[in-house]
Amino acid sequence: MIALIIGGTRSGKSSFALTRASGDPGNARAYIATAEALDAEMTERIERHRRERSADWTTFEEPLELASLLKDASSRFDRILVDCLTVWLSNRMLDKPESADRAIGDLVQTLHEIRHTAQFFLVTNEVGMGIVPENALARTFRDHAGLLNQKIAAIADEVWLVTAGIPLKIK
Repeated sequence: MIALIIGGTRSGKSSFALTRASGDPGNARAYIATAEALDAEMTERIERHRRERSADWTTFEEPLELASLLKDASSRFDRILVDCLTVWLSNRMLDKPESADRAIGDLVQTLHEIRHTAQFFLVTNEVGMGIVPENALARTFRDHAGLLNQKIAAIADEVWLVTAGIPLKIK
């Protein structure tokens, strides 16, 4: 099962995903964080997310090789929460901008292949509802993020839009 949870900044999507992914006691749970603590503000964000999780989550920090980690984790965990796809995409584009399309394709293919091995809860940002960014890199990121979200939504069993802390099931 694949559930995509999408929303804007501070919409409540991560909290909703965590509640949804927690499931029954005894489930083996993995939390895959894609953010890197590169400054004090991001360090605090990461700590805030850690405090929200109970101790029965195994945390992995993987900013780039998400598809590989998902393949490995899907054989050991019942529930896997990824937070978040757009941060992962940003990391990939900053690391190797030319590899974004291939990385998106690899991720979608991997999820399609392993979808029945665990339950996947994928958090992502809706970035296409705001203004058009002023620079080419930001526009390219927005376009890739939109395509990533569409491709994941197409293979997802559930898609949830979270806004103002209120989840709305759209698929």
